[in-house]
Amino acid sequence: MSDPNTAERLAAEAQTAYREGAYAEAAQKFAEAAEAYARLGENLKAAELRNNSSVAWHQAGEHAKALAAAEGTPEVFATAGDAEKEGLAWGNIGSALEGLKRWQEAAEAYQRSAERLEHSNNREARAAVLNALAAVQLRLKEPVEAFIAAQQAVNNQPASPKKWLVKKLLKIYARLAGGH
Repeated sequence: MSDPNTAERLAAEAQTAYREGAYAEAAQKFAEAAEAYARLGENLKAAELRNNSSVAWHQAGEHAKALAAAEGTPEVFATAGDAEKEGLAWGNIGSALEGLKRWQEAAEAYQRSAERLEHSNNREARAAVLNALAAVQLRLKEPVEAFIAAQQAVNNQPASPKKWLVKKLLKIYARLAGGH
């Protein structure tokens, strides 16, 4: 049996460990907090904490554990109608798969992430996912797809001198590569 205080305490301990750079400890605490929330029937909170555990495992270099922590969470968020959290969960899965050098699967997860994040207001997260997708597509020797993803990433970033410059460089590259 679990109580809300135990779940909250575990989540707070995990946050502290993460901030201190103790990623493996944080990942374990996030997982324990997720289990405590699941026992309380709070499946959305449990899925969020499993994703936090995934991020911490990734930071610790434990990509297989990161993947295991995030698996199944996109479906929880999809069922709840939360496109942003679903997209972030797919991004975590993509990141773990990338860490495992499972490039094609990583690209697919990042693509799903970008599609779901398109339906949210989190343009910064979508831009990060599209940049990650572009990098994986380059590894897969898909330069055209990588270029398109990079261009979409730039379009999702807020206006800035850097964005303007990158857009100009992408246009020059497209012309040199025979595009429009």
